[in-house]
Amino acid sequence: MYKSYSMELGGRTLTVDVGRVAKQANGAALMHYGDTTVLSTATASEKPREGIDFFPLSVEFEEKMYAVGKIPGGFNKREGKASENAVLTARVIDRPMRPLFPKDYRNDCTLNNLVLSVDPECRPELVAMLGSAIATSISDIPFDGPCATTQIGMIDGQFIVNPNQEQWKTGDLNLTVASTKEKVIMIEAGANEIPEAKMIEAIYMAHGINQEIIAFIDKIVAEVGKPKHEYTSCAIPEELFAAIREVCPPDEMETAVFTDDKQTREENIRVITEKCEEKFADNEEWLAILGEAIYQYEKKTIRKMILKDHKRPDGREITQIRPLAAEVDIIPRVHGSAMFTRGQTQICDITTLAPLSEMQKVDGLDSFETSKRYIHHYNFPSYSVGETKPSRGPGRREIGHGALAERALIPVLPSEEEFPYAIRCVSETFESNGSTSMASTCASCMSLMAAGVPIKKMVAGISCGLVTGDTDDDFVLLTDIQGLEDFFGDMDFKVTGTTEGITAIQMDIKIHGLTRPIVEGAIARCREARLFIMDNCMKPAIAEPRKSVNEYAPKIIQIRIDPEKIGDVVGQRGKTINAIIERCGVKIDITDDGAVSVCGTDQEGMDKAIEMIKIITTEFEAGQIFTGRVVSIKEFGAFVEFAPGKEGMVHISKIAKERINHVEDVLTLGDVVTVKCLGKDKMGRMSFSIKDAM
Repeated sequence: MYKSYSMELGGRTLTVDVGRVAKQANGAALMHYGDTTVLSTATASEKPREGIDFFPLSVEFEEKMYAVGKIPGGFNKREGKASENAVLTARVIDRPMRPLFPKDYRNDCTLNNLVLSVDPECRPELVAMLGSAIATSISDIPFDGPCATTQIGMIDGQFIVNPNQEQWKTGDLNLTVASTKEKVIMIEAGANEIPEAKMIEAIYMAHGINQEIIAFIDKIVAEVGKPKHEYTSCAIPEELFAAIREVCPPDEMETAVFTDDKQTREENIRVITEKCEEKFADNEEWLAILGEAIYQYEKKTIRKMILKDHKRPDGREITQIRPLAAEVDIIPRVHGSAMFTRGQTQICDITTLAPLSEMQKVDGLDSFETSKRYIHHYNFPSYSVGETKPSRGPGRREIGHGALAERALIPVLPSEEEFPYAIRCVSETFESNGSTSMASTCASCMSLMAAGVPIKKMVAGISCGLVTGDTDDDFVLLTDIQGLEDFFGDMDFKVTGTTEGITAIQMDIKIHGLTRPIVEGAIARCREARLFIMDNCMKPAIAEPRKSVNEYAPKIIQIRIDPEKIGDVVGQRGKTINAIIERCGVKIDITDDGAVSVCGTDQEGMDKAIEMIKIITTEFEAGQIFTGRVVSIKEFGAFVEFAPGKEGMVHISKIAKERINHVEDVLTLGDVVTVKCLGKDKMGRMSFSIKDAM
C-alpha cells in the first residue's frame, strides 16, 4: 500500500513515499527534498554469515550522472567506481547507524542510496542520510532507532539549517550531526576556525531539529513499520568466559594488557590464547569462537581498570599525551617533508607544489566543485601495524582519513592570488597505534610550512576517547587514545584546529549516543591537548612557514593582462604560447580574467617568458626598444621577430648608419639585433630601426 508523508524541514518540504517502489527490499523510502530525489533501501540476509566476528554492514551512495543531466565521461560512458564524495557520504551514514544494530547480529545488511535527481538547493547527501534511517526503521531488520541527521552551515555569523550546495561550499561551517531521541550519536565538521562555544551551540541546534525529524519518523513507523524479525544471536556463551577465567584469572589478564608496548601486549595475549587452545582442544565449538571470547575478556578488563581506577594500559594519566617528536626536511629533493611521532604512531608527510593547471578535476553531482587545488592523500601500509598483506590501493578508511586531514588544513591555506600553486600532501603511515589521522594533520601542517606554503596559522589535531559505565554520569574521558583504547573504548572524538578555533571534527562512537557533558568535555580536552602539541612539539621543529619555496619546487610568477589580449598570447591554434613555452622551458596558465602564471625552475627562462608576454600584450609606442631575431630578409629590408608571433620590419635604410646596397651585407638569418620602434608604416606593420637603437 502506497503512502506519502511530509514535513517542513529547514524551510523546504521533505516528502517520504513508502510502498511506491522497491517493494521487495526489507525497507524502502523514496525521498523527495525540493527536487532532490533519492531512493533509500535497506536489505538483510535471512541467515547470519558464518565464520565472522563482526556485523557485515555495507553502505552505498550511488551518484548517477543523469541526476544532474550529464553523460559520464570516458570510453564506456557509464559510471565507474564510487567517487571520494560518495565514499565519504557512505561513511557518514554508516557511523551513526552501525551502533544501533544489535552487537551480536551477523546477517549481511546493505543500505543503498540511489541519487535520482539533484536540486542544488537540497543536498542529496543529507537526503540519503535521512532515507537510510527511515528505510531501516520501517524494515523488519533489528534496529534500535530511529536516528536523524541535520546539517548546519554558517554565513556572516548566522547559522543556516540544511544549507544548499553553494552555502555549503562558501560558508564558514560544514557541520553534520546525527542524533537518537536522547543523545548525539555522530558529529562531522569542517570549520573556518569556529570557537568551541560556537561549535557546541551549532551541534545542539542540530540536535534539537533532529528531535523533530525523529518524531516524524516515529509516525511513519507506527503506520507502516514492519515487526522486527528474529535472528540467530552470535553472543559468546558465559560458560566459555568462566572457563577462560580459570585458565587466566583477571589479575593475570591485567598484567598481560597493561604495558606501553603494543608488541609486548600482543605477545602476552598470544600466550594466553595458546593456553586456552590447549585447555579446550576437545571442544571444537569453543575453539571456533575463542579468539572473539579472549578479545571481549581483554576489553572488559581494560574498561574496568580505566573506569574504576583511572588506570590506562600504558600507565599514563587520563589527560596525558604520549611522548612527542617532530622534525622537518627528512627527505631530500622533495618540495617539503615532515615527520610527526606520538608514542607508537608515526606519520611522514610529503608536500608537492605544481602549477594551478595540475589541480585535480572533479566529476560529480556537485556543480559548484569542479576542481580541487589542495589534495591530501593518506596511506596505511600493513607494515605500520606489523602485519603482511598485499597493497590494493586506498580503501574507504584511507580515503576518509585523507579527507579529514584535508578538511583540517583548508581554512589556513593561502588564496590562489597569494600563492598560485596546486598543492598535494601525502601522509605515509610508518607506524600506527591510534589516531594516525590526527598525526597526519600535524605532520601535514609542518610539511606545508617546510615547503614554503604561507599558511595563515598552525593547525594540530588530537583524539579524545571515552569509557562509560552504567549511568550517564559515569564516564572517563581519555586524551590521546592509543589503538587499544580506541578498539575497547566507546568513542574516538577527533578535533583539529588553530589557537583560535576548530577547523575539523570527526566523531565515531560504539554506544547509543553522547550526553552534552561528554561532548563539551571532549571538545575542551582536545583544545587543551592540541595547544600543548603546537607549543611543545611542532613549534620547536618549525615555528612558521619558510619565506620562499624549496629550491627543487617550481617557481611561479603571476602577472595580469587585459583579458582581451589573451588571444594574442595564445595565438592561432596555440602557436604563440607554445613557442614561448618551448623557448623558455616553462609552463604557462592563463585564466579567463587575465591572470597569467608562468611556472619553471630556471629564473632566467621565467623572466624571459614574462617579458615576451608583456611585449605581446603592450600597446606599441614609438621609441620603445626591443631585442629580436632576424627571421626573413627581403631586398627592401629585414623582418625581426621580437616576440613569438610578433614581427616588425627594418627598412634597408634603417639597418646601418652608413649606406648599404644589400641587406645581406650586414644581416643574416638568425641574427639577434636590438631595434627601436618607429611606429607603424603605411601598411600597418611595426616599423623598426637598428641604427637608431645603437
